[in-house]
Amino acid sequence: MAGKGSKAAAAKSADKDKGKKAGGPVSRSSRAAPQEKSAPKKDVYQLFAEKVRDNKQLESRWAIMQETRVEYFRGKDFTTFIKNHPEVREILGPDKDLEVEDIVNTLLTKNLVIRCDRVMKTVRPGKKKLSSWPAHLEIHNEQVFTENDGFFAWMFLKRRTLWQTILSFVWPLFALAVCLFPVYPYQCKIVVLYSCAGALLFIVSILLLRAAIFGILWVLLGKRVWFFPNINAEETTFRELVRFWPEKDEGERPKWTSRLFYALVAVLVILLLRHHAPDEAARARYQKKVSNIIDDVLEWSPKLAISGMIEKHSGANSTEGNNYTSTAGSSHAPPSAEGKATEANPDTDADGDIQADSDEIQDNEYADDTRTRSSQA
Repeated sequence: MAGKGSKAAAAKSADKDKGKKAGGPVSRSSRAAPQEKSAPKKDVYQLFAEKVRDNKQLESRWAIMQETRVEYFRGKDFTTFIKNHPEVREILGPDKDLEVEDIVNTLLTKNLVIRCDRVMKTVRPGKKKLSSWPAHLEIHNEQVFTENDGFFAWMFLKRRTLWQTILSFVWPLFALAVCLFPVYPYQCKIVVLYSCAGALLFIVSILLLRAAIFGILWVLLGKRVWFFPNINAEETTFRELVRFWPEKDEGERPKWTSRLFYALVAVLVILLLRHHAPDEAARARYQKKVSNIIDDVLEWSPKLAISGMIEKHSGANSTEGNNYTSTAGSSHAPPSAEGKATEANPDTDADGDIQADSDEIQDNEYADDTRTRSSQA
């Protein structure tokens, strides 16, 4: 019986050892499982949307949607882009063989894009058709993909580029440099002044030149040709801002009567401006005034300002001292000959009488002061 009991105890201890060995790996795997779940992978459609948006081959524009500036693309352009760049589909993994419509619908369900519609749905006066890229959008009621006049705006923040990061640090420094312009050295002020004046003259010259070209071609040929068409646009990218060639004229040709009328108005305005132009003397005065203001700004420096304040303060002190000395001297001065003559003249007016009275009072004060000093002596 004792032998059987010892064998049973040995079997139980062996089972416990096996349970500990088996429980060790299970517990480790159970601990490792939540760590893997805590670091999920990024959504493949998010990566796909970022890749497509960063690609310059997909044409996109900027517009205003509900007081927010958004970047959007057209449905037909997206379809053409996917057909011409099939390598972008590889990011989707098992969904790379889906149709373009299914891909965009998935992006819509994940709130990566949103379908928009143009605000102005009627043709403007003088235009033949609606704009291909509207500047103002609104959210469409049906959030499904369509190629026919379908606009889709990106709903996620674009990844910040290196240049944007650098500019975010440069702009505050630039603003600080502008505020410190008065304390610049004279040569630096000259460089900044002529650079800003040259840039302003260049911009004004471009605006006047494009307006003159537009007016001449509109009057003679009836064509609306704007070089640098986006230079006055509020919401546009830098590439669109410096685009030189004009867009195709989609409006109706104006009547010759309206062109003749505006040509006569332009000629009359030019003649009036020439007739009322300032003469040489007025221009010289204005130029001198402006040059004096510019010289004051350029020649100002902290040293001159501090020295001027010191001189002003010292001048005020000296003036106060002189006034005190003159007041003390006049109180003890003897009567003048003019005062005696006025006092002796019986035909003086009221002002003369007042002056005589004041002189008499001064004489009395002087006599009293003299007697006081003699008594003290």
